[in-house]
Amino acid sequence: MLALATFIIFFQAFMVAPIIPQLGLAFGASVRTVGLIVPAYLIPYGIATLAYGLLADRLGIRSLMFTSLAAFAVLTVLTATAHSVAALATWRVLTGLGASGVVPLALVLVGGMFPYEQRGRPLGWLFGAMAGGMAFGSTFGAVLEPYVGWRGLFLLVAITGAGVLLLLLRYRGVIGAHPRQALATVGDLFRGYRDLLSTPRGRRTYGYVLLNSVFQSGVFTWLGVYFQRRYHLGPIGIGLALLGYGVPGFLFGPVIGRLADRLGRGRLIPIGLALGALAAVALILDLPLLAAAIAVTILSLGYDMTQPLFAGIVTSLDSKRPGQAMGLNVFFLFTGFGLGSLLFGEMLHLGFGPTLEAFAAVEAVAAWASNALFGSEVPSGTARNLSQKPQITK
Repeated sequence: MLALATFIIFFQAFMVAPIIPQLGLAFGASVRTVGLIVPAYLIPYGIATLAYGLLADRLGIRSLMFTSLAAFAVLTVLTATAHSVAALATWRVLTGLGASGVVPLALVLVGGMFPYEQRGRPLGWLFGAMAGGMAFGSTFGAVLEPYVGWRGLFLLVAITGAGVLLLLLRYRGVIGAHPRQALATVGDLFRGYRDLLSTPRGRRTYGYVLLNSVFQSGVFTWLGVYFQRRYHLGPIGIGLALLGYGVPGFLFGPVIGRLADRLGRGRLIPIGLALGALAAVALILDLPLLAAAIAVTILSLGYDMTQPLFAGIVTSLDSKRPGQAMGLNVFFLFTGFGLGSLLFGEMLHLGFGPTLEAFAAVEAVAAWASNALFGSEVPSGTARNLSQKPQITK
């Protein structure tokens, strides 16, 4: 049920970007203006997770998660009533604030139910649900829009979200109702964040969460416009071209998680970052449509081999404040999503080629640096074996 709730949250978040051209026509606005509704949802979502993570530690997870999912359903209905880009952006801001408690609290639950060495697979299921939401949201948002309209899309998502809430209520006994601790003051709040960012491990992990999400969202948000301009595709064609985004994580998320547990996150993270950079470079080239769609799938695989692994590291940063630690993770994740879409959109006056080149170059440098920065993220048994090798050779 947690995976299903995660799926619908991400479906709604990612169904908007591919229909930016259609929303521009509906409101008589430029795609650059309409594109602002993407960060209008993502940045408030990221900021609000800081509060949800803290409140989860103080008040318990269950009531917050149910309230957040209910707010998501209601505000998504109200989004369908918008008659201007400004009104649409306003409802997106409010939806981001209301819906941001579901995913981080689901991740906190997984962190509390499984030891660090066994979290890869359950986190893989959750991130697989995120990837599935990305894949189906980006595809079916574009495919269904000509038939039900953009308002119909939001209404369908709201109804589905309400249904997920009713199903989740049946499992309320499994979800923690009691607080883990009481953080009584604002000073405690800031000390908690300071402690999380005071260690090199915390700083590099959160830093990479932000950097990688800027890259992924920047490229993905504007792929609908990319395929419209370069390949002259309509809504259905755009949806099919984006089908590969999210599919690797949806199908192989648990497998990737298990590999991370066995081989170590430090071995997979550089590969994932490099794949993302490679996909962006491929999109610069004058490729056939099918090859460009494959590049989108590789871009998604890069996400699926990085962000879930960063989340696994975050779950082990502070056992006393798991909600706050994961809230900070999702804050950086969604803030990066919002900033990435903004930054890429602002650079588009240079053209898709130079913008993709810049994003790919930064991601490639991050991939190279991650070999050293995350080299210690290996299973404890592997670390012991490596440390014993010099003694064996003697």
